[in-house]
Amino acid sequence: LYLIGCSTFLNQTTYPVGTGPYSVAVVDVNSDSKPDIVVANYFSNTVSVLLNVGSGNFTTQTNYTVGTGPYSVAVVDMNSDSKPDIVVADYGSSTVSVLLNAGNGTFSAQTSYTVGTGPYSVAVVDVNSDSKPDIVVGNYDSNTVSVLLNAGNGTFNAQTTYTVGTHPFSVAVADVNSDNKSDIVVA
Repeated sequence: LYLIGCSTFLNQTTYPVGTGPYSVAVVDVNSDSKPDIVVANYFSNTVSVLLNVGSGNFTTQTNYTVGTGPYSVAVVDMNSDSKPDIVVADYGSSTVSVLLNAGNGTFSAQTSYTVGTGPYSVAVVDVNSDSKPDIVVGNYDSNTVSVLLNAGNGTFNAQTTYTVGTHPFSVAVADVNSDNKSDIVVA
């Protein structure tokens, strides 16, 4: 929906993606200063990337295979090359998939990391103050949160798991107690 004026939107423009789109991120993935669209497709086990060609128009989707049941997507530079990479919480395979950006709007094949059972939500933020983004995942079926610390170059250490309340659906990371350290908030 395109905003015209202060509070009026034009009719929707639709673009095909994979089956069962569950989560979307909008970020410039090919360094052309135009926001692109990345969609996690739950039933087709893919992420779709649609590149912005200007004037609110997008290319046909390019699909990348990820784990089973991708539920949540984040797009952040994971390997310090100034190119945003794709991170996906894969509910059905209990993994997170990381797809590194080749720099022109294309991505490498996924690298998967094991997390708790049934991950729903993923957040990417530096939790250990080493200036590298880490992965935090809310695992709905195992009532846990997994933290995967960034080992550098887009690879991650094995998860550390923390028990939380029943069926964590969403995770966020912020310094909630003003001690200059990242805290995890779970719903």
